[in-house]
Amino acid sequence: MAYNVGATAVKVIAAVLTGSVSIFSEAAHSATDIIASLISYLSVRVAEVPPDDEHNYGHGKAENVTAFTESILILLVVAYIAFESVKRLLVPQPLTQLDVGVGVMVLSTVTSGWVAWRVGTVGRETQSPALITNAQHLLIDCVTSAAVVMSLVVTRLTGWPYADSVAGLLFTVWLGFGAVRLARQAIDELIDRRVSDEDIALIDSILRNEPGVLGYHRLRTRHSGRVHYVDVHVVVADAWSVTQAHDLADRLEGLIVEALAPAHVVIHIDPQEAARNLPAFPGA
Repeated sequence: MAYNVGATAVKVIAAVLTGSVSIFSEAAHSATDIIASLISYLSVRVAEVPPDDEHNYGHGKAENVTAFTESILILLVVAYIAFESVKRLLVPQPLTQLDVGVGVMVLSTVTSGWVAWRVGTVGRETQSPALITNAQHLLIDCVTSAAVVMSLVVTRLTGWPYADSVAGLLFTVWLGFGAVRLARQAIDELIDRRVSDEDIALIDSILRNEPGVLGYHRLRTRHSGRVHYVDVHVVVADAWSVTQAHDLADRLEGLIVEALAPAHVVIHIDPQEAARNLPAFPGA
């Protein structure tokens, strides 16, 4: 949040001094990032609240709501930048103090790239959708700031009056695709899309390689924020005791939790006779 506040202030000043729509679009984008960072901070705090009587599965989806909200903010910025860019294409306006604009945007490119890397690293370490989304916003800032530098340099060297507006329109395309991608990812989480193919393969490997497991079925997975939820029916020999089956379930739950942490796993035990009409393992 501190970075976004500082970046927005500097870009607004540069936009006023130069009259550049591309710098102004960057300032508007950074301003939405202030709101996005604040929402991310609050959502991470909410997501960490333990389960309660009203929310048995915890509050992890608060982070996914945040990611969706941020994507909507970006789309609003895209619409405004596109409007300003088209207006400047129709009525070009001369830019002033371009050296100041170039210096500010070079600084923005470097700093936003570093902050994006740092936030993204923490987001991946903690598997936080809110932080990962925020890092993507900052990375977009880095790329678009570099593009603004290029458009200002072209204007400085050639005097072509449309370079700034064209750059603004290109930003809307870039930001628009990014916003749609973020919204889609958030919606997937909110409607309980299953975990990744890699995680499914990991669960499958654990179940297939555990002695005593004769097969499994009804594997279901989902996310709630950064937490994986897994439940599955595991088949064991008819002659097994309740204690043997319980110990196996506990061991498998521990292995899957360790592999997918943070995760909650529930295993249901089926006797072999009850699963006689089912394939032992998926794909068999």
